[in-house]
Amino acid sequence: MSSIMTNAAAMTALKTLQATNKALETTQNRISTGYRVAEASDNAAYWSIATTMRSDNKALSTVQDALGLGAAKVDVTYNGINAAIDVVDEIKAKLVAAREPGVDRTKIQSEISALQGQLTSNAAAASFSGENWLSVDSSAGNYNASKSIVASFSRAADGSVSISTITVNTVSMKLFDAAADAAAAGTGILDGRYDAATGALLADQSAGGFRVVDLDISALTNSAADLTTLENYISGVDDAITRMTTAGSDLGAVKKRINMQVTFVSNLMDTIDKGVGTLVDADMNKESTRLQALQVQQQLGIQALSIANQNSQSIMSLFRG
Repeated sequence: MSSIMTNAAAMTALKTLQATNKALETTQNRISTGYRVAEASDNAAYWSIATTMRSDNKALSTVQDALGLGAAKVDVTYNGINAAIDVVDEIKAKLVAAREPGVDRTKIQSEISALQGQLTSNAAAASFSGENWLSVDSSAGNYNASKSIVASFSRAADGSVSISTITVNTVSMKLFDAAADAAAAGTGILDGRYDAATGALLADQSAGGFRVVDLDISALTNSAADLTTLENYISGVDDAITRMTTAGSDLGAVKKRINMQVTFVSNLMDTIDKGVGTLVDADMNKESTRLQALQVQQQLGIQALSIANQNSQSIMSLFRG
């Protein structure tokens, strides 16, 4: 039936064209933004997951920065200990040379004093971002020998988040401790007191004995007792070297763990990016093909609507005389 009131063909053609235009707009938005899910209205579940994971990735980026900062502190501390080992090696060599009867121990002491001054300045300079793990004051109210380095950020299945850290105990690494402590554990490696009679570390650090940082051999003679004392000085200095070597090894292990964690966090961030991309990124090959098809459909829809609208004009010809 032909009607001038209702053009069913035009209505059908119009609906088809409107659907094509809507699909074309969606495809154009995906091509321009690069996202299949750019807004929550596109896919609420995928948008929510992607937004949360992007937020977590930003947190992981901060974790990377924290690991870099921690690695720098470990490096500075390690270099300070390594430099101290070299200096104390020199002091030990000077003490061994002083063991030879007839040498001028006063001149040797002058060299040792210069090396001792170098130890103090090296430890004081081993600071990064306001933190010094080698020259400390354990009596300070804000002192904490346990140093924490942020290592990871994780989200559990229930949505709760947690942060894990790498802990470094600096008690065995400190070279100088300004605090007056009677316990051996409360002193640094280089300002700890050794028994001049045995060369062993004193349990009571309040007084007596000798310290690597200020031992003095200028008054020692060639008597059997003084030579024994000198040998005990050598034993104490050697013990300090052993303790610093252990501290350096511990720092090396920490640095290796930090490097491994940096690699893990970097790979984890890449994996999260890939996962988010799978959820929300547009397939540009697919969208470009769809765009061309929709453009053809749009042109055909316009022509179909035009033909349907011409039906009313053909009705007019029936009434012409």
